[in-house]
Amino acid sequence: MVKVLLVGGGAREHAMAAALKRGDCRLYTVMKNRNPGISRLSEEVLLAPETDVEKVRGFAERTGVEMAAVGPESPLSVGVADALEEAGVPTMGPLKDLARIEASKRFMRDLMAKYDVPAAVKYGTFTDYREAVEFLEGFGGEAAIKPDGLTGGKGVKVMGEHLKTMEETREYIREIIEEGIGGRGGVVIEERCLGEEFTVQAFVDGTHVVPMPAVQDHKRAFEGDVGHNTGGMGSYSDKGGLLPFISRKDYDQAVDVIRKTVAALKEETGREYRGILYGQFMLGRELKLIEFNCRFGDPEAMNVLTLLDSDFVEICRKITEGSLGAGDCSFKDLATVCKYVVPVGYGVGSKGGQVLEVDEKAIADMGAVLYYAAVDERDGRIYTTSSRSLALVGMADTIEEAERISEGATAHVKGEDIYHRRDIGTRELIERKLKNMEQFK
Repeated sequence: MVKVLLVGGGAREHAMAAALKRGDCRLYTVMKNRNPGISRLSEEVLLAPETDVEKVRGFAERTGVEMAAVGPESPLSVGVADALEEAGVPTMGPLKDLARIEASKRFMRDLMAKYDVPAAVKYGTFTDYREAVEFLEGFGGEAAIKPDGLTGGKGVKVMGEHLKTMEETREYIREIIEEGIGGRGGVVIEERCLGEEFTVQAFVDGTHVVPMPAVQDHKRAFEGDVGHNTGGMGSYSDKGGLLPFISRKDYDQAVDVIRKTVAALKEETGREYRGILYGQFMLGRELKLIEFNCRFGDPEAMNVLTLLDSDFVEICRKITEGSLGAGDCSFKDLATVCKYVVPVGYGVGSKGGQVLEVDEKAIADMGAVLYYAAVDERDGRIYTTSSRSLALVGMADTIEEAERISEGATAHVKGEDIYHRRDIGTRELIERKLKNMEQFK
């Protein structure tokens, strides 16, 4: 029985933990808050910042783990995988140099341009405010403004959507550069892409790329896809691994972009990318790459890992060995809908510390799967934090049926000042997506 270290304590990591425990392993976890779902699955838990490289490494050495899987991007971006590999612990998660594919949007865009990776966009990167504004004023269209570094999925603002005037756009550029949003003090200005976004995640062993079912995430806070951006309010996937608005050709093009990016990373750095590579795409008149992430998506991890039929422990092992094949990864041919329950104000200023009452048995009896997120378990009670609280996943033959399961399960979560988006996965929302795509035909 292999001893596995898991780094991270959110719903994504709860989904990873559950998938690992379906295999033959003993689990040891480092997380900053006590996630009750992960704690129950773990032999031992270290409560510590996941970015504390020395504490993670020390815990791995003390517990004698034989393999590691890193969930969030932040520990990867500061070199947790490097430290674990140096300690002799093979790690499912890229080294720091390779994690720049997410940690630096400038690095990602420059890499795509240098190696002629398809689905690229027009862009410019700047650390000087005057140069950035001069580029923007000559851009010739609406743009997306992004901090260069990590912002937890909340740093992107789009002209005509979040930024209503040129003055607001200039001010946001100034804020990014002068306040160091994203930790790098740089700004990336890109063409605004229209259409429908979707995600393709892939297992990567350095050479081989094995894609997972496509997922659509919903970042807007409120029903109807309105309101501020969040880290994600929920997501859905469809039977057959596609989505109602994408074709097999669209999906294959997205996978080709991922494969060419893996090859470009190896050519650029001389190192092999081993872990999860997540591509966020926009499908309009043509396919465009919005961003890459160096880990599972959150919430998209809950969709694909709930569907995973294969042994996740073996997948991780083969990723670290560079021996992964397409036949090692199979998924149930079903649809999924994931809905997050979050504190009121999530994404702009929510307060934590509220008690959550969760009827886990009732949720399971409905056929839904529960994943705890950024909650804290103290003295046998579950408390909210300022971030997402828990995710509920329905799985069925159709999106509509999966949505009914997920939505029904929300009735068994009680607490003050919490809410969820009821429309994710509904027929009405998907029909709106299909109608939106008609303009690009």
